[in-house]
Amino acid sequence: MAAGLLLKMVGFCVWALFWLAGSATVSTSTTAFAGSEAVVVDARSAIAVTDDDFVCATLDWWPPEKCDYGTCSWGLDSLLNLNLSNKILMNAVKAFSPLKLRLGGTLQDMVIYDTGDSRQPCTPFVKNTSAMFGFSQGCLPLHRWDELNAFFQKTGPKVIFGLNALTGRVPMPDGSLGGPWNYTNAASFIRYTVNKGYDIHGWELGNELSGSGVGARIDADQYAADVITLKHIIDSTYQSNPSKPLVIAPGGFFDAAWFTELISKTKPNQMNAITHHIYNLGPGVDDHLVQKILDPSYLDGEASTFSNLQGILKSAGTSTVAWVGEAGGAYNSGHHLVTDAFVFSFWYLDQLGMASKYDTKTYCRQTFVGGNYGLLNTTTFEPNPDYYSALLWHRLMGTKVLSTTFNGTNKIRAYAHCAKNSEGITLLLINLDGNNTNHICVTSQGAQTQSARKESRMSYQIPGLGEAAELTRQEYHLTPKGGNLQSQQMLLNGNVLATDANGDIPKLEPVQVEGTQPITVGPYSIVFAHIPSFYAPACS
Repeated sequence: MAAGLLLKMVGFCVWALFWLAGSATVSTSTTAFAGSEAVVVDARSAIAVTDDDFVCATLDWWPPEKCDYGTCSWGLDSLLNLNLSNKILMNAVKAFSPLKLRLGGTLQDMVIYDTGDSRQPCTPFVKNTSAMFGFSQGCLPLHRWDELNAFFQKTGPKVIFGLNALTGRVPMPDGSLGGPWNYTNAASFIRYTVNKGYDIHGWELGNELSGSGVGARIDADQYAADVITLKHIIDSTYQSNPSKPLVIAPGGFFDAAWFTELISKTKPNQMNAITHHIYNLGPGVDDHLVQKILDPSYLDGEASTFSNLQGILKSAGTSTVAWVGEAGGAYNSGHHLVTDAFVFSFWYLDQLGMASKYDTKTYCRQTFVGGNYGLLNTTTFEPNPDYYSALLWHRLMGTKVLSTTFNGTNKIRAYAHCAKNSEGITLLLINLDGNNTNHICVTSQGAQTQSARKESRMSYQIPGLGEAAELTRQEYHLTPKGGNLQSQQMLLNGNVLATDANGDIPKLEPVQVEGTQPITVGPYSIVFAHIPSFYAPACS
């Protein structure tokens, strides 16, 4: 074919190909779409890489007496009283194979471990309005730790345990807590864990003690010294083990100066992951949570935290990576029929997409069960909508993150990754608009089409998507039952998602779609689209 411009109409979309010296390249001009809306994916190279087990969730310490704004939403979902034999709970963890589980939260810095060295009775948390966080010191009995680990061995999660970082501290003139961490009880607990053969993926030091802190704070210089102490404990205790757990800290809110100092004083390899928490929607009692979730500019506000933390890590010359260690969106246990309803998947999946784009390796949702923001219902353990959103992400979105842009309304949020354990890419589209249906084309930017690699086959190609005859994709359309954003039931391709009589998690089956057609994204809906024939050099 002579050099020139070939325009070929395929289905809904107009694509521009330039044939130069027998090879095809894709026009990067969005004018090629003749007014249609388009997602452009740059599949030449990944912009970030996540952990394979990126999705993480938390289990917390709050007892039933934990109440917020007159509502007591925790029930029997604490690490100390959770029913570990519940079939739905077990199946919900198993379905991820594996799910990262972070054990921790506000009360973790008031927990002693009943290893015999603390010389204190092992008593449960008791409500005490004069105590920090409203509860007395609590205790983890070793028989309960044994029960938890039996559950983990049956269900297969990767466990991160949050250690008490306040032991031994003394008040300082500036209001912070100082002095070195008294690690005696924690080290004894770690030794017990190793001796029992329990598999721990990571040990995390402290909860929300960074920056100005929540309830208490520790200077970054002292915290760095304590992290190095934890590293020494792990190195010595696990010296005969083939693999050592990760050293993780501080499990707090991002403070640029504080985090910079912690990273600087633990580099290059004393700390494996630095964890920050996200509650960017404000208090759970806020009546405007839904409006915030549906506001693209509000969602965009968290990008600066991800970006700033990555900037610090890159400039520091450290092997430390970024995690979101706890994210419930709305603090003080969330808000019933918002943070446990369909509408919250807009916030949650957008967070997963945004965090991934900024090279966050793991994202821990507060909570797996407990409070009003659990992935599972607090009393029945039936999955809330976000559980299915998380499971689809885990199964469909691979580790390599691709640069993705959308040329239409800002009410569409678009993210793309290399497909997980499959060819091509997976695209996530989130429609925050309740009135409009969008018909979206997908193309690649800058990458050669498959025809460029096959000189004898230079026609009937869609840039980035392979031959028309091979164009079939799998789509997963998520909508709320009855069109109610605050429904706690999610539909997948029009069918209600629910466990069966045996407590089994339902199969998440896609619909097969002719690939030359645009992706239809209905009002207030979410679509995962696996496009196996998308030629993505980054994914090979």
